[in-house]
Amino acid sequence: QVRLVESGGGLVQAGDSLRLSCAASGRTFDNYRMGWFRQAPGKEREFVAAIGQSDGNTLYADSVKGRFAISRDFSKNSVYLQMNSLKPEDTALYLCAVLLLGKSPTVRQNYAYWGPGTQVTVSS
Repeated sequence: QVRLVESGGGLVQAGDSLRLSCAASGRTFDNYRMGWFRQAPGKEREFVAAIGQSDGNTLYADSVKGRFAISRDFSKNSVYLQMNSLKPEDTALYLCAVLLLGKSPTVRQNYAYWGPGTQVTVSS
């Protein structure tokens, strides 16, 4: 059974940092791009960042560019999201997923194997 599980969320103050982890089990995704999305209450799930396969290419939403960094560890079948200079507007449930081959990384519907998410709350 394929599972993705996110961890590392929490309650922090504006300006703080957090590192989220996404651990996959059941199969490896070395040949797939992986992505992070977030969803705030009452809002649509929005793209945050994506990372390529062995080339390590990354893509970020404008709202997090320069503050967040996505990375992956193939030996651990995991993806990470380092979040710095957090703002109250970053408050959301953060989820990771696997991008289907050949699909655009910014479109939610192009992802599969969603994890349950980890909550990030940033106080002002």
